[in-house]
Amino acid sequence: QVQLVESGGGLVQAGGSPRLPCAASGRNISGIKDMYWHRQAPGKQRELVARITSGGTTMYADSVKGRFTISRDLAKNTVDLQMNSLKPEDTAVYYCAVDGLTRTYWGQGTQVTVSS
Repeated sequence: QVQLVESGGGLVQAGGSPRLPCAASGRNISGIKDMYWHRQAPGKQRELVARITSGGTTMYADSVKGRFTISRDLAKNTVDLQMNSLKPEDTAVYYCAVDGLTRTYWGQGTQVTVSS
């Protein structure tokens, strides 16, 4: 099993730069492969925001490219999402996820609300 705990959400003004940390723990933590951040806005489907492989390769959704940065610390088993130049349309619940040996694990999510 792998447990994920996100933090860092809240109410942010447009243009703000919050950071969302996600910490992984559990007995299967050594098998973690790719790590992700997803988000789900009200009335919309959950979408992939950013992905980072075990080798450090990153990919981003077009809507956040150039504004968000995903990073991971293999020693600490964390994956962070640095968000810059936030827009009201970035308002969503943000979820951390990781690929384990046999399945994907999800965190509970953290709400980010961007005020204009």
